[in-house]
Amino acid sequence: MLGFLTQGLKGDKDILIGQISSVQYKDAGVLVNGYIQFAFVGGQEAKGGAFQAASDENTVMFTRHQQPEFDRFRTVLQSKMSQARQPVAQLASTADELEKLAILRDRGILTEAEFQAKKRQLLDR
Repeated sequence: MLGFLTQGLKGDKDILIGQISSVQYKDAGVLVNGYIQFAFVGGQEAKGGAFQAASDENTVMFTRHQQPEFDRFRTVLQSKMSQARQPVAQLASTADELEKLAILRDRGILTEAEFQAKKRQLLDR
C-alpha cells in the first residue's frame, strides 16, 4: 500500500542487471520494514535510510515475513551481477591480445598463418 501511495500509477520499470552498479540491503526489524535498493551508474539513489527509501522508485520494501524470499533474491542477483560483468572483462582482454598480435604481424614478427592460428585459439576459449 505504501508503494502505491508514494509511487502512484507510474507503471513498470525494467532494470537490466548490467546497469546496476550497487545494491543496498537493509534487514527488516521488529518495528521497521527492510528494503533492497538498486543504484545505477550516473543515478542518484535515496541516502536517507528507510524513510527516504520508501519514496525511491528504485527501492523495494519488505516485511520480516517476506525477508527470507528477499535474502534468496539478493543472493541470486549478486551472482547474476558477477556473471554479467565477467564476459566484458574477458572480451576486453581478448581484444587487447588480438591487437598486440596484429601489431606483431604487421611488423613481420608473426606470419599471417601464425596470427590466424593464435586468433582462433583466443576466440575459442
